[in-house]
Amino acid sequence: MSDSADADVTRDAFLGGALQIAQPKAGYRAGIDPVLLAASLPARPGERVLELGCGAGVAALCLGRRVQGVHLTGLEIQPGYADLARDNATCNRIDLEVITGDLANLPADLRTRHFDHVMANPPYFDRAASTPATDSGRETALGESTPLAAWVAAAAKRTAPRGTVTFIQRAERLPELLGHAAQHLGSLEVLPLVPRAGQPARLVLLRGRRGGRAAFKLHNGWVLHAGDRHEKDGDSYTMATTAVLRLGAALPFPA
Repeated sequence: MSDSADADVTRDAFLGGALQIAQPKAGYRAGIDPVLLAASLPARPGERVLELGCGAGVAALCLGRRVQGVHLTGLEIQPGYADLARDNATCNRIDLEVITGDLANLPADLRTRHFDHVMANPPYFDRAASTPATDSGRETALGESTPLAAWVAAAAKRTAPRGTVTFIQRAERLPELLGHAAQHLGSLEVLPLVPRAGQPARLVLLRGRRGGRAAFKLHNGWVLHAGDRHEKDGDSYTMATTAVLRLGAALPFPA
């Protein structure tokens, strides 16, 4: 990375410093959502994983740090973020193949490949009912231009038989996401991510299986923060959530 490009990024610690990630100073900057997504994936060493919309590589690299020997591929539409993902993989010594392209018109190489797991953190906001961000990189990451249906269809097509597809999305869009997923996947499961005990979920993890036949499962929510309100400076994550965010632990769906 050039000195001028380096001046436009920050280098941020993830997983308690086990990952150092370069991100734009202005534009989309990853928070805990991709970390939670990666932690939920049931990947094992030797399996192939595709992330659609990998951004600067946070989710893929979190998974690569937790599961040694997993084969990682990321697809990213924005060339600058794709370059950051490649640089971040190199700096963290994790193998990550990054392909620059659009999931609505997949590069020819990806159209012939299938993966044991596909994950995605699609844009959260339907811009028919919200205001676009002024930064183009942030808007591409957060504002929906490719319909959610296309994300689900692309993920399902690239998943091997019995493989899994996992999404993280805002809770209010769960009905739409479930409707699309049911057209392509079976064995659907939803894990709500609850800010505090007794509060409604703001985010959900949805998992489906290619060719799955199990009944739908709505799991008890994963509680992110301890206590019923924020009482002091600093984070207030539960011990289980701290293990995920700081130690790289898994966030398993209940058996």
